[in-house]
Amino acid sequence: MIKNFFVTAVRNFARHKVFSFINVLGLSIGISAALVIYLIVQYDFSFDKFQNDRERIYRVVSDFTFAGEPYYNSGVPAPLPDAVRKQVTGIEYTAPFYTYGMSVKILPIAQRPQLFIKSQSDIILTNENYFKIIPYEWIAGSPVLLNEPFKVVLTENRARAYFPFKDITKSIGQTVYYDDSIRMTVVGIVRDLDQISDFTFKDFLSISTIPHSVLKENTGWNEWGSTNSASQLFLKLSKGADKRLVEKQINALREKNTKKEEQGPGFKTSQVLQPLNDVHFNGLYDNFGQRLAHKPTLYSLLIIAAFLLLLGCINFINLTTAQAAQRSKEIGIRKTLGSSRRHLVIQFLSETFLITLLAAIISIFFTPLILKLFSEFIPAGLRFAPQDQPHVLIFILLLIVVVTLLAGLYPAWILSGFRPVIILKNAVAGSSKSTKTWFRKTLTVSQFVIAQAFIMATFVVTKQIHYSLNKDMGFRKDAIVYFYPPYGEKANKKQLLFDKISALPGIEMVSLGGPPPASTSSSSRTMEFNNGIKEFNVDVQLKQGDTNFLKLYQIKLLAGRNLQQSDTIKEYVINETLARAFGFNKPSDAIGHLISREKKEIVGVVSDFNVRSIHTPIKPVAISCATQNHNTIHIALKKPGEGKSSWTETIRLLEKTWKEVYPGEDFAYNFLDEGISKFYKGEENIATLLKWAAGLAIFISCLGLLGLVMYTNFLRTKEIGVRKILGATVIQIVALLSREFIMLVIIAFAISVPIAWWAMNQWLQNFAYRSSVSWWIFILSGIIMVLIALLTMGYQTIRSASANPVENLRTE
Repeated sequence: MIKNFFVTAVRNFARHKVFSFINVLGLSIGISAALVIYLIVQYDFSFDKFQNDRERIYRVVSDFTFAGEPYYNSGVPAPLPDAVRKQVTGIEYTAPFYTYGMSVKILPIAQRPQLFIKSQSDIILTNENYFKIIPYEWIAGSPVLLNEPFKVVLTENRARAYFPFKDITKSIGQTVYYDDSIRMTVVGIVRDLDQISDFTFKDFLSISTIPHSVLKENTGWNEWGSTNSASQLFLKLSKGADKRLVEKQINALREKNTKKEEQGPGFKTSQVLQPLNDVHFNGLYDNFGQRLAHKPTLYSLLIIAAFLLLLGCINFINLTTAQAAQRSKEIGIRKTLGSSRRHLVIQFLSETFLITLLAAIISIFFTPLILKLFSEFIPAGLRFAPQDQPHVLIFILLLIVVVTLLAGLYPAWILSGFRPVIILKNAVAGSSKSTKTWFRKTLTVSQFVIAQAFIMATFVVTKQIHYSLNKDMGFRKDAIVYFYPPYGEKANKKQLLFDKISALPGIEMVSLGGPPPASTSSSSRTMEFNNGIKEFNVDVQLKQGDTNFLKLYQIKLLAGRNLQQSDTIKEYVINETLARAFGFNKPSDAIGHLISREKKEIVGVVSDFNVRSIHTPIKPVAISCATQNHNTIHIALKKPGEGKSSWTETIRLLEKTWKEVYPGEDFAYNFLDEGISKFYKGEENIATLLKWAAGLAIFISCLGLLGLVMYTNFLRTKEIGVRKILGATVIQIVALLSREFIMLVIIAFAISVPIAWWAMNQWLQNFAYRSSVSWWIFILSGIIMVLIALLTMGYQTIRSASANPVENLRTE
C-alpha cells in the first residue's frame, strides 16, 4: 500500500510538472533559509556550553554611574582578584587573568634562525585556576607549575609555531621572550580547544610574573581606583552559595580599599556577577575582543526563517487546493472503490512528503552557496558539514516532518472530504466559485503582507543608514587620514615625523592629538564647577589635540580662543553641551571660568559634535592640549584639484616618510569616514538581510501568484472564449483576469502598512538621532508590489486573453 501511495505521487508530479516545480522551488527556498539561520543561531547559542558546573561560573564586571549616567566595564581593579580570593566567602575558586598583546622572540634553535613576532595576540597572564574553568587536555606539564613567576603554558599549535620539534613535548624547558625583556620558561603544553568558545587564548603566562617585571607599571597592579577591561576575574561559587551575598561582599571589599578622592563626587561603582552564559551576548561588556552575538537579532532571524517557510507552505496549500477540480474524479473513484478518508489523507501527505524531501535535498546543496554569499556577517567559525553534525541532520529531518504536516495536512483534509456522489455528477469542488476560495485568497493576502512588510522595512533601514552616514556630526569627516606612531617611542621622533609630513605635497594640514572626534576609544572624568550658588558635577568626555586640531576637523569656535600649545593640561575648550551643563546660558559666559577641582581655565567654547555614533546623544566634551599624551597623527588631504598629487600618491609618500622615521615598523592608516561607517555595520548587515528576505519573499509570493493565475485562467477558458466571441478586447479580458489578484495585493498593502509603521518606529528608537518613517516609503512599496504582481501575471494573462476562442470552445 505504501508503495502504491508513492507511485501515485510520482505519477501526479509528472502530470503537473509546472505546479510541482513551483512547490519544490518555494519550499526549497524556505528550507534553505531556515537551515542557514538554524546554523547561525545554533552556533551562537553553543558558546561555552562545555564547562563543568557552568551555572555556578560568573565573571565579575564593573558598573559605574557618573552624574546619573550609567557606564559599563568588563574588567575589575587589578588588586581585586587576590583580595576576593582571601576575604570573600561562598567561592570555590577564583580565576583571574590579564589580556595583553606582546611581541614574541625566540632565539635560534636546532639550526632554525631567530623567530620574532611583532604583535602576538591571544596572550593572557593567569594561574592554574583558569584551567578549571576551561578544561584543556594536557599533553605535558601541569597547571600547578603556572603558579610560579616567569612560566608559560602553550597550546599545541602555538608551540609548533614557536619551536621546530617533531615531538612537541621537547618544547618543555625552552625559553620565550615576551616584549624583549620578559624571559619565560615553557612548563606545559595543552591541546588546542576544539569547543565553540570565546576563550581562544594560546599563550598562558603566569600572572605572578606581573609584580616581578615591567608589567607592574603597565597593568595598574596596585591601583584600586583604576578599572581596565584587560583585567578579568572569573569565579566559581560554592554549591548553595547566594550570588547576591557574594556580590555584596565584593562591593564592600572594593569600597573599603578605594579612596574617595579616586572617585570624586557623583561617581559610584558597583561590582556585578555576570553569568558565564551571558558573556557571549551582553553588549554592555567586552568579551576579550571576540565577536558578540545579539539575542534580539538572532530571534529576528528565526522570525524571518519562519516567515519564509510559511510562504513556501502557503504556496503549496494554495496550489494543491486549487487543483482540486483536476483530482476530484480520482478522489470520487477511490472513495467509491472503498478507500477511506484516512487512506486518502495518507496519500496526499505522502505526496507532500516527497515534495518536501526533494526540496530539502536541494536546500542542502543551496546552503553552502548561501553561507558564502553572506560570509561578511556569518560567524567565522561556523561550518556546514552534515556528516559530522548529527544535530543538523536531526534538524533537517524535523523540518521535513513539520513542513509536510504544515503544508500538507489542510489540503489532504479538504481533498479527502469530497463527496463522491457530487463529484461524479461533475459538480467540481475546486471551481472558481467554490466556497473554499476565500481561504486561498486569505493565504495569498498573507503572503503579500509579509513581502510588503519586508520591502517597507528595507526602505526604512536603508534610509536610516544613509541618514547616519550623511548627518552633520559637527566636524569634517571626508579626506582625513589618521594613524598611530609606535607606542613608547621618543617624542622627538614623533615631532620629526610631523614635520616631514607637513612638507609633503597633497597635505592640507597635520595635527597631533588623541583619537579622532568620534571613535570607539573614549576617556571620561567627572568635572565640578561652582558658580557661587550651585555646584555642578558632570561626566565629561575628554579629547586631546594641538592648536591645529579644531582647524583640521573644522570644529566651529563659538566663543573665546583656541588652545595654546603645552606639554601638560593647562586649559580647556569645552562644547556647548558642557557649557549648558555648567549653567551658562550663552557660550561667551563660560570664558575665563575655572574648573573647580583642577583650577584649569575654560578658554573657548565650540559647537557640539558627536563623539560616538548617532545611536547616542551628544555628550559634554572638554578638549585639552598636553603634547606628552598625543598618540595620534591626523592628516587632512587636499581634495582632488587642490593638489598635484592624487590620494594614492600621497599615501605612498606618507608610507615612505614613515619608513624613514620608523624603519622597523609597519605602516597602517585609517580613513576617518570609513571608521565612522563601521559604527553602523550592524545596521548595514540588517539592511542586507532584509533585502534578501524581501527578495525571497517576493519571489516565493510571485511563484504562488503565477501558479494561481495559471490555474484560474485554465478554469475560465470557456468564459474567456465566450467573451471574445461577444466582442471583448484583449485589454478588457486582461483587466478582468487581473482585477481580482490586484485587489488582493492592495488589501495586503492596507494590512501591512500599520504593521510595518509600528515595527520600524520601534526599531528607530535605538537611535538618538533618526530619520522619519516617511509616507512615500509606503506608497513606493505598494507601487512596487503592484507592478511586480502585474509583471508576474502579465505574460500568462495576455496569453490566455489572446488565445483563439474557437479552439478553446471546441476543446470544451
